[in-house]
Amino acid sequence: MKEGWIGDDYLILFDESEVATVTDRYALSHLLPGYHVLGLRGWDDFIVRDSQRRTFSIPTVPLDLKYIAPCSVTERADDLQPDARFRGKIKWYLKPIVFGGDPSSRENTAWVNLEEHAKLVRWWNDLYRSVKNKE
Repeated sequence: MKEGWIGDDYLILFDESEVATVTDRYALSHLLPGYHVLGLRGWDDFIVRDSQRRTFSIPTVPLDLKYIAPCSVTERADDLQPDARFRGKIKWYLKPIVFGGDPSSRENTAWVNLEEHAKLVRWWNDLYRSVKNKE
Protein backbone atom coordinates (compact mmCIF):
# COMPACT_ATOMS: atom_id res chain seq x y z
CA MET A 1 0.00 0.00 0.00
CA LYS A 2 1.18 3.50 -0.87
CA GLU A 3 -0.23 6.72 0.57
CA GLY A 4 0.31 10.38 -0.11
CA TRP A 5 -0.67 13.54 -1.90
CA ILE A 6 -0.88 14.19 -5.61
CA GLY A 7 -1.88 17.81 -5.89
CA ASP A 8 -4.96 18.35 -3.71
CA ASP A 9 -5.87 14.63 -3.58
CA TYR A 10 -4.74 12.33 -0.79
CA LEU A 11 -4.51 8.84 -2.24
CA ILE A 12 -4.25 5.40 -0.72
CA LEU A 13 -3.25 2.94 -3.43
CA PHE A 14 -3.14 -0.80 -2.88
CA ASP A 15 -0.43 -3.01 -4.32
CA GLU A 16 -1.66 -5.46 -6.94
CA SER A 17 -1.09 -8.28 -4.43
CA GLU A 18 -3.57 -6.57 -2.03
CA VAL A 19 -6.38 -5.85 -4.49
CA ALA A 20 -8.29 -9.15 -4.10
CA THR A 21 -8.11 -9.06 -0.30
CA VAL A 22 -9.19 -5.42 -0.08
CA THR A 23 -12.00 -6.00 -2.59
CA ASP A 24 -13.28 -8.86 -0.40
CA ARG A 25 -12.90 -6.78 2.78
CA TYR A 26 -15.21 -4.13 1.28
CA ALA A 27 -17.61 -6.80 -0.08
CA LEU A 28 -17.37 -5.19 -3.50
CA SER A 29 -18.50 -8.35 -5.29
CA HIS A 30 -21.82 -7.83 -3.48
CA LEU A 31 -21.97 -4.02 -3.52
CA LEU A 32 -20.46 -3.37 -6.96
CA PRO A 33 -20.13 -6.65 -8.90
CA GLY A 34 -17.40 -6.82 -11.53
CA TYR A 35 -15.16 -4.15 -9.94
CA HIS A 36 -12.02 -4.30 -7.81
CA VAL A 37 -10.79 -1.73 -5.29
CA LEU A 38 -7.45 -0.19 -6.29
CA GLY A 39 -7.45 2.56 -3.68
CA LEU A 40 -9.08 5.59 -2.11
CA ARG A 41 -9.08 9.11 -3.48
CA GLY A 42 -9.52 11.99 -1.08
CA TRP A 43 -10.89 9.53 1.52
CA ASP A 44 -14.40 9.90 0.07
CA ASP A 45 -14.06 7.96 -3.18
CA PHE A 46 -12.91 4.52 -4.17
CA ILE A 47 -10.64 4.05 -7.14
CA VAL A 48 -11.94 0.92 -8.85
CA ARG A 49 -11.10 -1.17 -11.90
CA ASP A 50 -13.59 -3.02 -14.09
CA SER A 51 -13.10 -6.33 -15.92
CA GLN A 52 -11.72 -4.45 -18.94
CA ARG A 53 -9.05 -2.87 -16.68
CA ARG A 54 -10.48 0.65 -16.97
CA THR A 55 -10.24 2.76 -13.81
CA PHE A 56 -12.95 4.88 -12.24
CA SER A 57 -13.72 6.79 -9.07
CA ILE A 58 -16.97 6.27 -7.19
CA PRO A 59 -18.13 7.47 -3.78
CA THR A 60 -17.60 4.98 -0.97
CA VAL A 61 -21.18 5.78 0.10
CA PRO A 62 -23.30 5.34 -1.89
CA LEU A 63 -21.69 2.74 -4.10
CA ASP A 64 -24.06 3.43 -6.96
CA LEU A 65 -23.03 3.19 -10.61
CA LYS A 66 -24.83 6.43 -11.41
CA TYR A 67 -21.95 8.22 -9.61
CA ILE A 68 -19.06 6.44 -11.35
CA ALA A 69 -16.56 8.58 -13.29
CA PRO A 70 -13.37 7.84 -15.26
CA CYS A 71 -10.20 8.21 -13.21
CA SER A 72 -6.52 7.78 -14.04
CA VAL A 73 -4.67 8.74 -10.85
CA THR A 74 -3.23 5.24 -10.33
CA GLU A 75 -0.81 5.90 -13.18
CA ARG A 76 0.91 8.49 -10.96
CA ALA A 77 1.51 6.24 -7.92
CA ASP A 78 5.23 6.97 -7.97
CA ASP A 79 4.49 10.71 -7.61
CA LEU A 80 2.80 10.35 -4.20
CA GLN A 81 4.11 12.74 -1.56
CA PRO A 82 3.86 10.95 1.83
CA ASP A 83 2.32 12.78 4.79
CA ALA A 84 2.97 11.20 8.22
CA ARG A 85 -0.05 13.01 9.71
CA PHE A 86 -2.44 10.78 7.74
CA ARG A 87 -0.54 7.50 7.49
CA GLY A 88 -2.90 4.62 8.22
CA LYS A 89 -5.88 6.95 8.70
CA ILE A 90 -9.03 7.39 6.66
CA LYS A 91 -11.35 10.34 7.16
CA TRP A 92 -14.92 9.25 7.73
CA TYR A 93 -18.15 11.20 8.01
CA LEU A 94 -20.06 9.77 10.97
CA LYS A 95 -23.25 10.61 9.08
CA PRO A 96 -22.44 10.27 5.37
CA ILE A 97 -23.27 13.18 3.09
CA VAL A 98 -25.89 11.17 1.17
CA PHE A 99 -27.79 10.82 4.47
CA GLY A 100 -27.59 14.55 5.21
CA GLY A 101 -24.25 14.65 7.03
CA ASP A 102 -22.33 17.92 6.99
CA PRO A 103 -18.87 17.47 5.41
CA SER A 104 -17.58 20.68 7.01
CA SER A 105 -18.61 19.81 10.58
CA ARG A 106 -15.80 18.63 12.88
CA GLU A 107 -18.42 16.79 14.93
CA ASN A 108 -19.26 14.73 11.84
CA THR A 109 -15.66 13.69 11.17
CA ALA A 110 -13.71 10.77 12.60
CA TRP A 111 -10.44 9.10 11.64
CA VAL A 112 -10.59 5.31 11.24
CA ASN A 113 -8.26 2.54 10.14
CA LEU A 114 -8.78 0.42 7.02
CA GLU A 115 -10.61 -2.39 8.82
CA GLU A 116 -13.05 0.01 10.49
CA HIS A 117 -13.54 1.84 7.19
CA ALA A 118 -14.48 -1.39 5.42
CA LYS A 119 -17.10 -2.20 8.08
CA LEU A 120 -18.56 1.30 7.89
CA VAL A 121 -18.69 1.28 4.08
CA ARG A 122 -20.49 -2.08 4.07
CA TRP A 123 -22.97 -1.03 6.80
CA TRP A 124 -23.89 2.35 5.28
CA ASN A 125 -24.19 0.90 1.75
CA ASP A 126 -26.49 -1.85 3.05
CA LEU A 127 -28.60 0.87 4.69
CA TYR A 128 -28.56 2.95 1.48
CA ARG A 129 -29.74 -0.04 -0.56
CA SER A 130 -32.50 -0.93 1.90
CA VAL A 131 -33.80 2.67 1.89
CA LYS A 132 -33.53 2.89 -1.89
CA ASN A 133 -35.40 -0.41 -2.35
CA LYS A 134 -38.28 0.84 -0.19
CA GLU A 135 -38.75 3.94 -2.36
